[in-house]
Amino acid sequence: MTHSAQALARLIALALGAALAFAALSARAYAASGDITALIDTVRLWVAGLLAALATLFLTIGAARYLIANGNPRAMEEAKDAMRSALIGYALAGLSPMFVDIVRRVIGT
Repeated sequence: MTHSAQALARLIALALGAALAFAALSARAYAASGDITALIDTVRLWVAGLLAALATLFLTIGAARYLIANGNPRAMEEAKDAMRSALIGYALAGLSPMFVDIVRRVIGT
């Protein structure tokens, strides 16, 4: 993994951690009312929005790298990998309601 890829991975981990921390801090209001369903929906919305934003970032970076590659096979392959990562991010953001249903069934709400 290159240095820039490691830095990007750290940034993504930090962003996901920040979103989950914010959702956990906002959990106090939901915990007081006892509405776990609203809390799960809030966390899902934050995570889905963050995944969609990161996927858009990856897609933009991948497209720019593909255009700049100028026929270099290695650079073109790295750009395609970034765009594949974007598609995976969009898929995860789109499937987040299914993950929420699974969590609801596990905790019994």
